[in-house]
Amino acid sequence: MSALVLNIHHATPEVTKIQKVVTALAEGAVILYPNDTQFTLGCALSNKEAISRIRAIRQISEDHHMTFLCDSLSNISDYAKVNNEAYKLIKRLIPGPYTFILPASKNVPRFAQNPKRQTAGIRVPQSTLSQALLKSMGNPLIAVSAKLKDKPEITDPEDIIAAFSKLVDIVVTSDEYYFTGESTIIDMTTDVYEIAREGAGMDKVSDFINVE
Repeated sequence: MSALVLNIHHATPEVTKIQKVVTALAEGAVILYPNDTQFTLGCALSNKEAISRIRAIRQISEDHHMTFLCDSLSNISDYAKVNNEAYKLIKRLIPGPYTFILPASKNVPRFAQNPKRQTAGIRVPQSTLSQALLKSMGNPLIAVSAKLKDKPEITDPEDIIAAFSKLVDIVVTSDEYYFTGESTIIDMTTDVYEIAREGAGMDKVSDFINVE
């Protein structure tokens, strides 16, 4: 059975449609939605079954932490242990295409963490649509890139929608897409911050972190 498709305006998301997605997420739905970096798979951070579905779709292991979105810096501090230096750097970079690997707080379910390192990957998106979902939810939203191992070459939005429409419950489309590409991942679990993956926004990161 194909997913319900909801087209939501990128700049002025319709409240009724946002609420429909949020209600479905609260009931355990897995969604495909456009973020500021690319199309992503999402569900509520607290839903173990939905996260398991995303792991199965993406074929990623239980050891892999799940990246999730927060709507602001204050929200990040609820889900991660953030010292003063980390706080200052994150404040300079958000919102934007940056994923921060941080020690997870007790508010992050174990099934969403890296079980060995007890870390979480957290982002604050620039996408108005994603921010509307987050503010309506009042809780973090999982954001895992929409890729299929057997079709890694798919990048066109219509092709991605077609590939995932039978794997998720809701597909969120939009009138326009502005994708920056994969996020830059910054490991902030020690006092020496490291770039775990170079991605969008690297020019801004190099102002604060030495990149070899």
